Amino acid sequence: MTEKTITASYLRSLLSYDQDTGDFHRVVSRNPRHPVGAVAGTQHSRGYIVIGLDGMNYKAHRLAWLHVHGEWPTGEIDHINGNKTDNRITNLRIVSRSENMVNRFRARSDNRLGVLGVTQIGGRFIARFKNRYLGMFATPEAAHGAYQKARQGDST
Repeated sequence: MTEKTITASYLRSLLSYDQDTGDFHRVVSRNPRHPVGAVAGTQHSRGYIVIGLDGMNYKAHRLAWLHVHGEWPTGEIDHINGNKTDNRITNLRIVSRSENMVNRFRARSDNRLGVLGVTQIGGRFIARFKNRYLGMFATPEAAHGAYQKARQGDST
């Protein structure tokens, strides 16, 4: 997805943004399927809201940042509450890639163990938080418990 092809003023001429709900609404209609006032965007397979403009698809959270702040975000946008469809500006913040990965609430769908912060070596389970070794455990649940404890104690 190539971005930075539209400006904030151009975006505002096409879409209005409700900061309280995080929804975008069409200001102009270029297609009968998208009348003026209609909510813009659809949910992408990865859970994010995506809005098509001029033949390009844009993630709504990045457009929200552009609409409110007048510039493209310099880093990744994190949904603070973990809900990928909640694009209220109060729920969005710029973070680094590593900060965004730490803010995960559940394991990826391809995670074989199904828990965050745990890898398996042989019959043992290693817990890590922010690339810091937390120990080796007999069960994935025990390793995940160590991960959760380290995450809760982290102040960054």
